[in-house]
Amino acid sequence: MKKYIIPFMMLMTALSIASCKKFLKEELVSSLTQDYYNTDQGLEDLVRSAYTPLRYKFEGEQAYALFNFGTDEFIEGDQFNYEFYNSFSAALNPGEGLINNLWTNNYQGIGRCNLGLELLPSFKSTTSKTLGTQAQITQRLAELRFLRGYYYFQMVQQYGGIPLVLTSAKNKETDFTRSSVADVYKQVINDMRYAEANLTPTNSDAGRITKGCAQHFLAKVYLTRGSAVTEARGQQPTDMDSTIYYANQVINGGNYALEPDYMNLWYGVYPAGYPKVSTPDIGKNGTAPSGDYAKFQTAQASKEIILAAQFIKDLTMDGTSGNRTHEYYICQYDVGIPGLIRNADNFNGRPYRRLGPSDYTIDLFDRKNDSRFYKSFRTVFYSNTNTGVPKFSASDAPNPSLVGQLKFGIGDTAALFIANSKTNPLTSAQLAKYRYTVYCRYYQATTGGPILQGFNNNKYLTLAKLLDPVRLTSDYNEERGVRNGILARLAETYLIAAEAYGRKGDYATALTYVNKIRQRAAYHAGEYKNPQVYMFDGGTPGDVTDTYPQLMATTALFTTNAASEQYPPSATTDAQRFIHFMLNERTRELAGEFYRWEDLARTETFYERTKLYNKDAVNIKDYNKLRPIPQIQIDATTINGTPMSSDQKKAYQNPGY
Repeated sequence: MKKYIIPFMMLMTALSIASCKKFLKEELVSSLTQDYYNTDQGLEDLVRSAYTPLRYKFEGEQAYALFNFGTDEFIEGDQFNYEFYNSFSAALNPGEGLINNLWTNNYQGIGRCNLGLELLPSFKSTTSKTLGTQAQITQRLAELRFLRGYYYFQMVQQYGGIPLVLTSAKNKETDFTRSSVADVYKQVINDMRYAEANLTPTNSDAGRITKGCAQHFLAKVYLTRGSAVTEARGQQPTDMDSTIYYANQVINGGNYALEPDYMNLWYGVYPAGYPKVSTPDIGKNGTAPSGDYAKFQTAQASKEIILAAQFIKDLTMDGTSGNRTHEYYICQYDVGIPGLIRNADNFNGRPYRRLGPSDYTIDLFDRKNDSRFYKSFRTVFYSNTNTGVPKFSASDAPNPSLVGQLKFGIGDTAALFIANSKTNPLTSAQLAKYRYTVYCRYYQATTGGPILQGFNNNKYLTLAKLLDPVRLTSDYNEERGVRNGILARLAETYLIAAEAYGRKGDYATALTYVNKIRQRAAYHAGEYKNPQVYMFDGGTPGDVTDTYPQLMATTALFTTNAASEQYPPSATTDAQRFIHFMLNERTRELAGEFYRWEDLARTETFYERTKLYNKDAVNIKDYNKLRPIPQIQIDATTINGTPMSSDQKKAYQNPGY
């Protein structure tokens, strides 16, 4: 069956992947035979090819559809594909393409790992510079064991029990029994523990798996398995202890460090000098913000990043793919806002407007004290054209000399998005005083009138973290971004450890890990704050004091029904509230980074939280916590070589589909 005979496919068009210091290069090499894998270069290429499926999460609309749609964090924009992953309509079914693509992508990776694991132990050479020692071979075996475990970990979270294929296909195979969820987790842990024991702490090739990477994911796997309450994942009483052990190995290992400023992680997506951006004099042209690839390279070299899928600005090395996630969180800034057009620069990006933050997400942040909000969401768009820009009249000019002049020039603010609270609405008269377009989350037509919503599915806060002002080519329609896709970073390791301690009832220790992240998240002494902090969030102009004392978490946040945490009705005990508190912390730190669907499924809160906070999830059912098994897989699967009956196919499928 094609889904599993990846080695056969590779013989026809083998993937050769040669590395440079910053990138695992992929190129197509034809006319190769199995003998190629008996050489050191062939084996090295095979191992590198096993990394390629890591990029799938960032290469297309599956990024948001499979990992962020259908959760509490985001709502639909007004131009969408795959909306059924958010509404859970009948179109989300076993025949849907992304369901099959995810399955195929991961099993391709597994197939390459299996082949490498079989061939590497037999390779003998005293002259090879890459595989001439047992230590070098063991390193590659450990990389493949990690990758196989990673792909199975992703699969079991999405589909539940799946076939465990641990050998390469020598002939056509069609019998693929689904293993239990418990057995899949057992295999994932087995693979990752081998990797952890044999990988080196560092690697000169960026993107390679390291010991710390294996430790991070072991902590995450144990936490995921041990999070189950009603589900049978093979959870063990020691899972939280194992989570804590491996998380602390990463945190205390000395190879990773939190960035001192949250903004450093996304360096390159902000205009120069943000948030204290200099703008031209009223009506005078300046320079619109632009992208700087060097800034991305600096961010991508961060010691906080544990694992990233590799992309690069080089057509000869990355010409067929590219990171496309920069497109999906942008509102439609290029229509209805004077001074902004799309095909003038790449800084503002292609507004695919697939999804924007939910009210739950916006309200979760302490916008006065938590710097992550204004470092995560873009609230200002800067003009890149004079087209359509209004001019001052005698009635609204600040002084007579400006009559007839443009109200703003290129590089000046063209649009402001105000993320105010319902308790602090602005009036239409206040908004009319701005010389550029303003969208206010809550406003009143007249003082004391009904509170209206100024954000909608077309105009909303743009998530800035994933933006990419640089493209693979200079074409303004170019979709292929060049930034790496982060799969794991140290801040998440802290949150994993915190949750494990809390699940053991040790809330005091849990908060030490949470507060390590919150201390970084606070505005630091001397730091210039986004002006909205004092304009709309209750701050004081010119205040540059440290806000950590106000942001520091205490047990009161989950031992009471704290309003800031928006707890669902089912959270009535400290232990229950703590789990939701940790989900809130993950949103504050990781919003939009393609973890959320798995977070909610892991904590068995998927149905309740999505139903409560996502107004578009009108058809959600509890069984949607698992994806359907692809129909093409079911139709091709046999039992003892015999096609399955309709009843057997139904039993093979996940419930509800």
